[in-house]
Amino acid sequence: MELQLFDTYSRSVRKFEPQHPPAVGLYTCGPTVYDYAHIGNLRTYIFEDFLRRVLDWNHFQVTHVMNITDVGHLVSDADEGEDKMEKGSARTGKSAWEIAEFYTKAFQNDMDRLNILLPTIWCRATDHIQDQIEAILCIESKGFTYQTSDGIYFDTSKQPDYGYLGRLDVEGLRAGMRIDMGEKRNPTDFALWKFSPTDKQRQMEWDSPWGKGFPGWHIECSAMSAKYLGAYFDIHCGGEDHITVHHTNEIAQTEACHDTRLANFWMHGYFLQLGDEKMAKSGGGFIRLETLIERGYDPLVYRFFCLNALYRVKLNFTWEAIDAAATSLERLRKAVNEWQPASSSEVDPGFIGQFEIAINDDLNMPRAVAVTWDLVRSNLDPGIKKSTIAMFDQVLGLKLMEWEPLVEEVSDEVLRLMEQRTQARKEKRWTDADAIRGQITALGYDVEDTPLGPKIKTRK
Repeated sequence: MELQLFDTYSRSVRKFEPQHPPAVGLYTCGPTVYDYAHIGNLRTYIFEDFLRRVLDWNHFQVTHVMNITDVGHLVSDADEGEDKMEKGSARTGKSAWEIAEFYTKAFQNDMDRLNILLPTIWCRATDHIQDQIEAILCIESKGFTYQTSDGIYFDTSKQPDYGYLGRLDVEGLRAGMRIDMGEKRNPTDFALWKFSPTDKQRQMEWDSPWGKGFPGWHIECSAMSAKYLGAYFDIHCGGEDHITVHHTNEIAQTEACHDTRLANFWMHGYFLQLGDEKMAKSGGGFIRLETLIERGYDPLVYRFFCLNALYRVKLNFTWEAIDAAATSLERLRKAVNEWQPASSSEVDPGFIGQFEIAINDDLNMPRAVAVTWDLVRSNLDPGIKKSTIAMFDQVLGLKLMEWEPLVEEVSDEVLRLMEQRTQARKEKRWTDADAIRGQITALGYDVEDTPLGPKIKTRK
């Protein structure tokens, strides 16, 4: 089955055809590094990792670009309030530059623990100020900007199709406008460049043709993606909250400057829910990956948890669901670990075909997991099953081939009893073997008989 993906722009599942096969340009909106990422944020990056791995499975050559937003993202999407980096600086007592470096490393550490492939190119907003200035100059030269006392703004009324990605009712927004727009001409207009305040010194500010200041949030992704991938590339990804504002404005800027919608496919991961609410930093008490680790969960349990829902469906987080994912992943790991490797790399083409149909059907990872369990329960030769599931794991990313059970520290007395039990079983002295097993149980251990021989573990 050829790869089919859902495109938010057209609101349809379409066949994916790269513009310059086999090369694929992929841009994924990265973190704003003023605080730790929470597991809701990380769900989007896991979805994007599945996409990246499915593209690799289909033999595309992916150039993956991810930005680091370390300036320009204001607390309000309406270009009001404090820069999130300045806010983070005030909260921590560190400079904006220091917290950007600290939280970038924390985010990259979370990616590593979740086995998320690194992008081909990292690009920081603060390393590309001149690129953003040049993009704004291009937009200005096309007549889409105006100046207010606090910055340079994009005039959305100049684009009849503004807001198409989010299917915005722009006229309705104007008619129902109840916000103080200040000097903005339209409620949907947004800042391209903000002037530094005159009453205080900003930590992050630069000279520009319009005066000292800093770029708006939206221009960074338009400028950097076009720099590395061109003004019209294959796939742009982000969270569902980007649809109506950030990605809508990226498209507006690129249409103004380059007369393209920036990407052929726009793809969005949906929220992780806590009850009826999305997980968000603004709500406080958000759950980090570190929280799961402190509670004793392997980080890949969360990745496995995310596999069990379609990326464009909201996923509800509960501790019971995480426990169920941990149990299922443990079962899968143990099954794979007990299979002896095949003498060759032979795989089962039937199961490979089923798996490919699932992942190429708009990343249907729940179906891919179901195929995996069907393989586990099948009567195929264990070596072929192991080789086949190793191929699956190129997409699942669960490190199934690397996992090994923990080695228990067992006393000499228990080891001696295990040897006696093994000998009794060889001699078919079943009563004696059962009695010895009882002695081992009394010492606090369970014995599990497996195809590879008996295993012992501490009783829970």
